[in-house]
Amino acid sequence: MFDNLLPPLNEHNLPYPDTIHPIVVHFVIAMVLFAFFCDVVGYFTRNSKLYEVSWWNMFVATVSIFIAIIFGQIEAGLAIAYDAVEPVLNLHTIIGWSLSGIVAALTGWRYVIRSKDPEVLPMSYLGMGVILTGIVFFQVYLGDKLVWVYGLHTTEIVQAAKEGLL
Repeated sequence: MFDNLLPPLNEHNLPYPDTIHPIVVHFVIAMVLFAFFCDVVGYFTRNSKLYEVSWWNMFVATVSIFIAIIFGQIEAGLAIAYDAVEPVLNLHTIIGWSLSGIVAALTGWRYVIRSKDPEVLPMSYLGMGVILTGIVFFQVYLGDKLVWVYGLHTTEIVQAAKEGLL
């Protein structure tokens, strides 16, 4: 009934030329990791200007992570998730949503810290930065696995699935 309202899917099983989620999410990854780097360097060199750089990176990353999740959900829904890929895709989805909350919470905390004294950063915040970095690296591993091992949205996997080979 509504089939004529939806755009046709291409050889990647997407309604647009290629995946958008990886583009946006790599932006988020870079901003979060760079923010942590600036915090660490700022802490040890006592250069509080780096805290400002970190704050803005986290702020933009917080907005961007939700855009990444929207495209991730769309692309996960359009992916041909055969049995072997489902556990990894589900874990990647759960951690992605969790990261959005963690990044938003840390950005909120950072806002409070910045409002009180922009030249001080507590060690507990840096500790959370270490934990966040570890979760981000694990999430990158899962995303890489979805593409490079399971081939989601690659033309070969889409074609194999359409031919009933998966």
